[in-house]
Amino acid sequence: MVVTWENCVKDGAPTIQCAEVVFANILQAVVTIAGIALLIMLVIGSIRFLTSGGDPKQTELARKTMTSAILGLVLIVGSYLILKLISDFTGIPELLKFEIPTF
Repeated sequence: MVVTWENCVKDGAPTIQCAEVVFANILQAVVTIAGIALLIMLVIGSIRFLTSGGDPKQTELARKTMTSAILGLVLIVGSYLILKLISDFTGIPELLKFEIPTF
């Protein structure tokens, strides 16, 4: 059963199952913010590169900005792929799900 905010609240009070919903929302927000930051860093790096006018110092600064953005993307995607790889090799698909067991 997929836990939603509506079915984790009992008698008007949130239960521990609501932590799943909160964690999922936080994770989604962090990934979205990381994607937006990546896009902004790439745009800023590109603009710096185009407006450097051949100045080696400005060109290097632009390259560092774009390199940092791409390394951040590789880190985010790589961490997901490592978890996915572990999940596939161990046969535990629940590894990628945050779920609090019910008793």
